[in-house]
Amino acid sequence: MLDIYTTKKYLSPVQEIIASEPRLDELVGIYDVDAVQPGPGMPGLLVTEEGIVPVMDWYNQSPPLLLPRGLKLQRDILLGMVFSKLGNDNKARVYLREYPKLYRELSLQGRLSQSEAIDVEEASQLWSDIPAPTSFDQYRLHHNLAILHHYGGSGRSAEEISQHYQQALALAPGEEYRAFTSRHYGGFLLDTGQLEAAAEVLQASLEGSLLADARHALQWVLIQVRIKQLKPPYQGERLESLKSMLWETLTFYEAQQCQLELGLLLLDATHIAHISQSFTEALGYISRAISIFEEESMPAFAANAYMTKGTLLHSWAQQGQPQFYKAAIEAYQQALKVFRKEEAPDMFAEIHHQLGILYAEMPAPNKKRGIWAGVAAASFQEALAYYTADSHPYAYGTICNNYGNALMKFPPAIHSDNYEKALSYYQEALRVRTPQYPYERAISILNYLEASWRVGNQGEMFNEERYRDMLAKAKEIETLVNDADMLTEARRHLDMLKSLKETTAN
Repeated sequence: MLDIYTTKKYLSPVQEIIASEPRLDELVGIYDVDAVQPGPGMPGLLVTEEGIVPVMDWYNQSPPLLLPRGLKLQRDILLGMVFSKLGNDNKARVYLREYPKLYRELSLQGRLSQSEAIDVEEASQLWSDIPAPTSFDQYRLHHNLAILHHYGGSGRSAEEISQHYQQALALAPGEEYRAFTSRHYGGFLLDTGQLEAAAEVLQASLEGSLLADARHALQWVLIQVRIKQLKPPYQGERLESLKSMLWETLTFYEAQQCQLELGLLLLDATHIAHISQSFTEALGYISRAISIFEEESMPAFAANAYMTKGTLLHSWAQQGQPQFYKAAIEAYQQALKVFRKEEAPDMFAEIHHQLGILYAEMPAPNKKRGIWAGVAAASFQEALAYYTADSHPYAYGTICNNYGNALMKFPPAIHSDNYEKALSYYQEALRVRTPQYPYERAISILNYLEASWRVGNQGEMFNEERYRDMLAKAKEIETLVNDADMLTEARRHLDMLKSLKETTAN
């Protein structure tokens, strides 16, 4: 569906143009803009004295390229734009054959929405070749180039993309256009880890006089930024301010009946309640999000929400509530129904990584522990089949470290030493967890040291080689981190090694 909003003066002409195409009025709603305001989430056009103006899209219905303002109300132009917005490229091409540049712009939007390859240099000629460009044209040039480089994957540097965004902001003809560019610039800065800069850009636009849909679209991006900026301990004014902003934005999208936006914001609410250890509250949010995604037939979003639920329940189980281990496993298994190995190998592997941890931790009678250990090992192997040392070294190190932890919990094996096996996986983790990742490396070293104490020696004799290896690794921790708990643990190992050496010397 497509909505067209117009003044009384142009209501009849617009209706006549739409009626000239058989049954097009079944797909296009035409409204008096003085009586009916543009609805949320609906792609639309506005027809006024200025001409045909695309309604600014604050709901991500289409790629955020800006089209020309003030196109003449002519049958071919209006119908060409209507059919393009409805996804009928053949009809749009026919009607816009006398307006090739407009057709190319509309086609570019469609290609970007389909993630097709785009020649950015060629596309930029659409805006840079405008004779006697107005200030709006100059603004549109830089905004659209920023969008193409940002979302079109042109390979341009972050600095160059930022320059286009900044030039667009400087040229923006009004607060609403400035906010529209700020929203996407803020998202770009968020994606590239420039959190302070993102917050500054978004906050500056929020200080203007904006309509509700624009303000909450900006706030939504700012919420993502503020969540990324959160660091433990999770308390204080910043967290309370974030909760207030999140609740205000969530309430707005709920009132607008924007189900996708509501579901995604409920995921954010789940995260904030989770880190605040408000587990019951978090479970309520994530359950509601799952219901929305399932009712709206959004399986990928629902599967992601099930993964979030699994993470939440796992944390709850670790806080002395072991009854939630089974529920966490069931949540991840629900996600596996969507994220299959063939279609989504990365998600499939990550789910098995989490299942491996859960199966290893879940309390079970002794006669079942061996079964769960086998299931956990199979899940870890599934994860490592995708996340290899060469293709994904960071994830590989994390999984190897966690597999080692799991092996330390497994019941004794008949044909192998689980501690020896754990040691080999910690060694693999350390191979990729170089000093470039000091905190992660320190964690794996401490795990490696713990396993090393438990590995047997042939003939129960002092193993000089292992002693020197453990001593060097324990000392290395002091060069990696300043964490008090980690340093205390390292000194404990050093004291034990010293005592061992003295005992064997005597």
